[in-house]
Amino acid sequence: MGCLLTIVALMMPRLVMFFIWLLTGWFGRAFDTVVWPVLGFLFMPYTTLAYMAAMLNHHSVSGGWLALVIAGVLVDLGHWGGASR
Repeated sequence: MGCLLTIVALMMPRLVMFFIWLLTGWFGRAFDTVVWPVLGFLFMPYTTLAYMAAMLNHHSVSGGWLALVIAGVLVDLGHWGGASR
């Protein structure tokens, strides 16, 4: 089931974020306020999902989790840059 969620998250991150918010309490455990998940949903969904995974599994962003968050930032910035063409 976890692999299926990951595959769907790569294709439709905002849909997965909506269902995570609806069905689990992960956003409340990963973020202190509601502002960051909302901004992440609107502007940087891959980074928000990567940060949430890092905070839920490791309780900090370091090591491999830092690499995952950086990859999320790069993918999000690539989508923003690719949209201008």
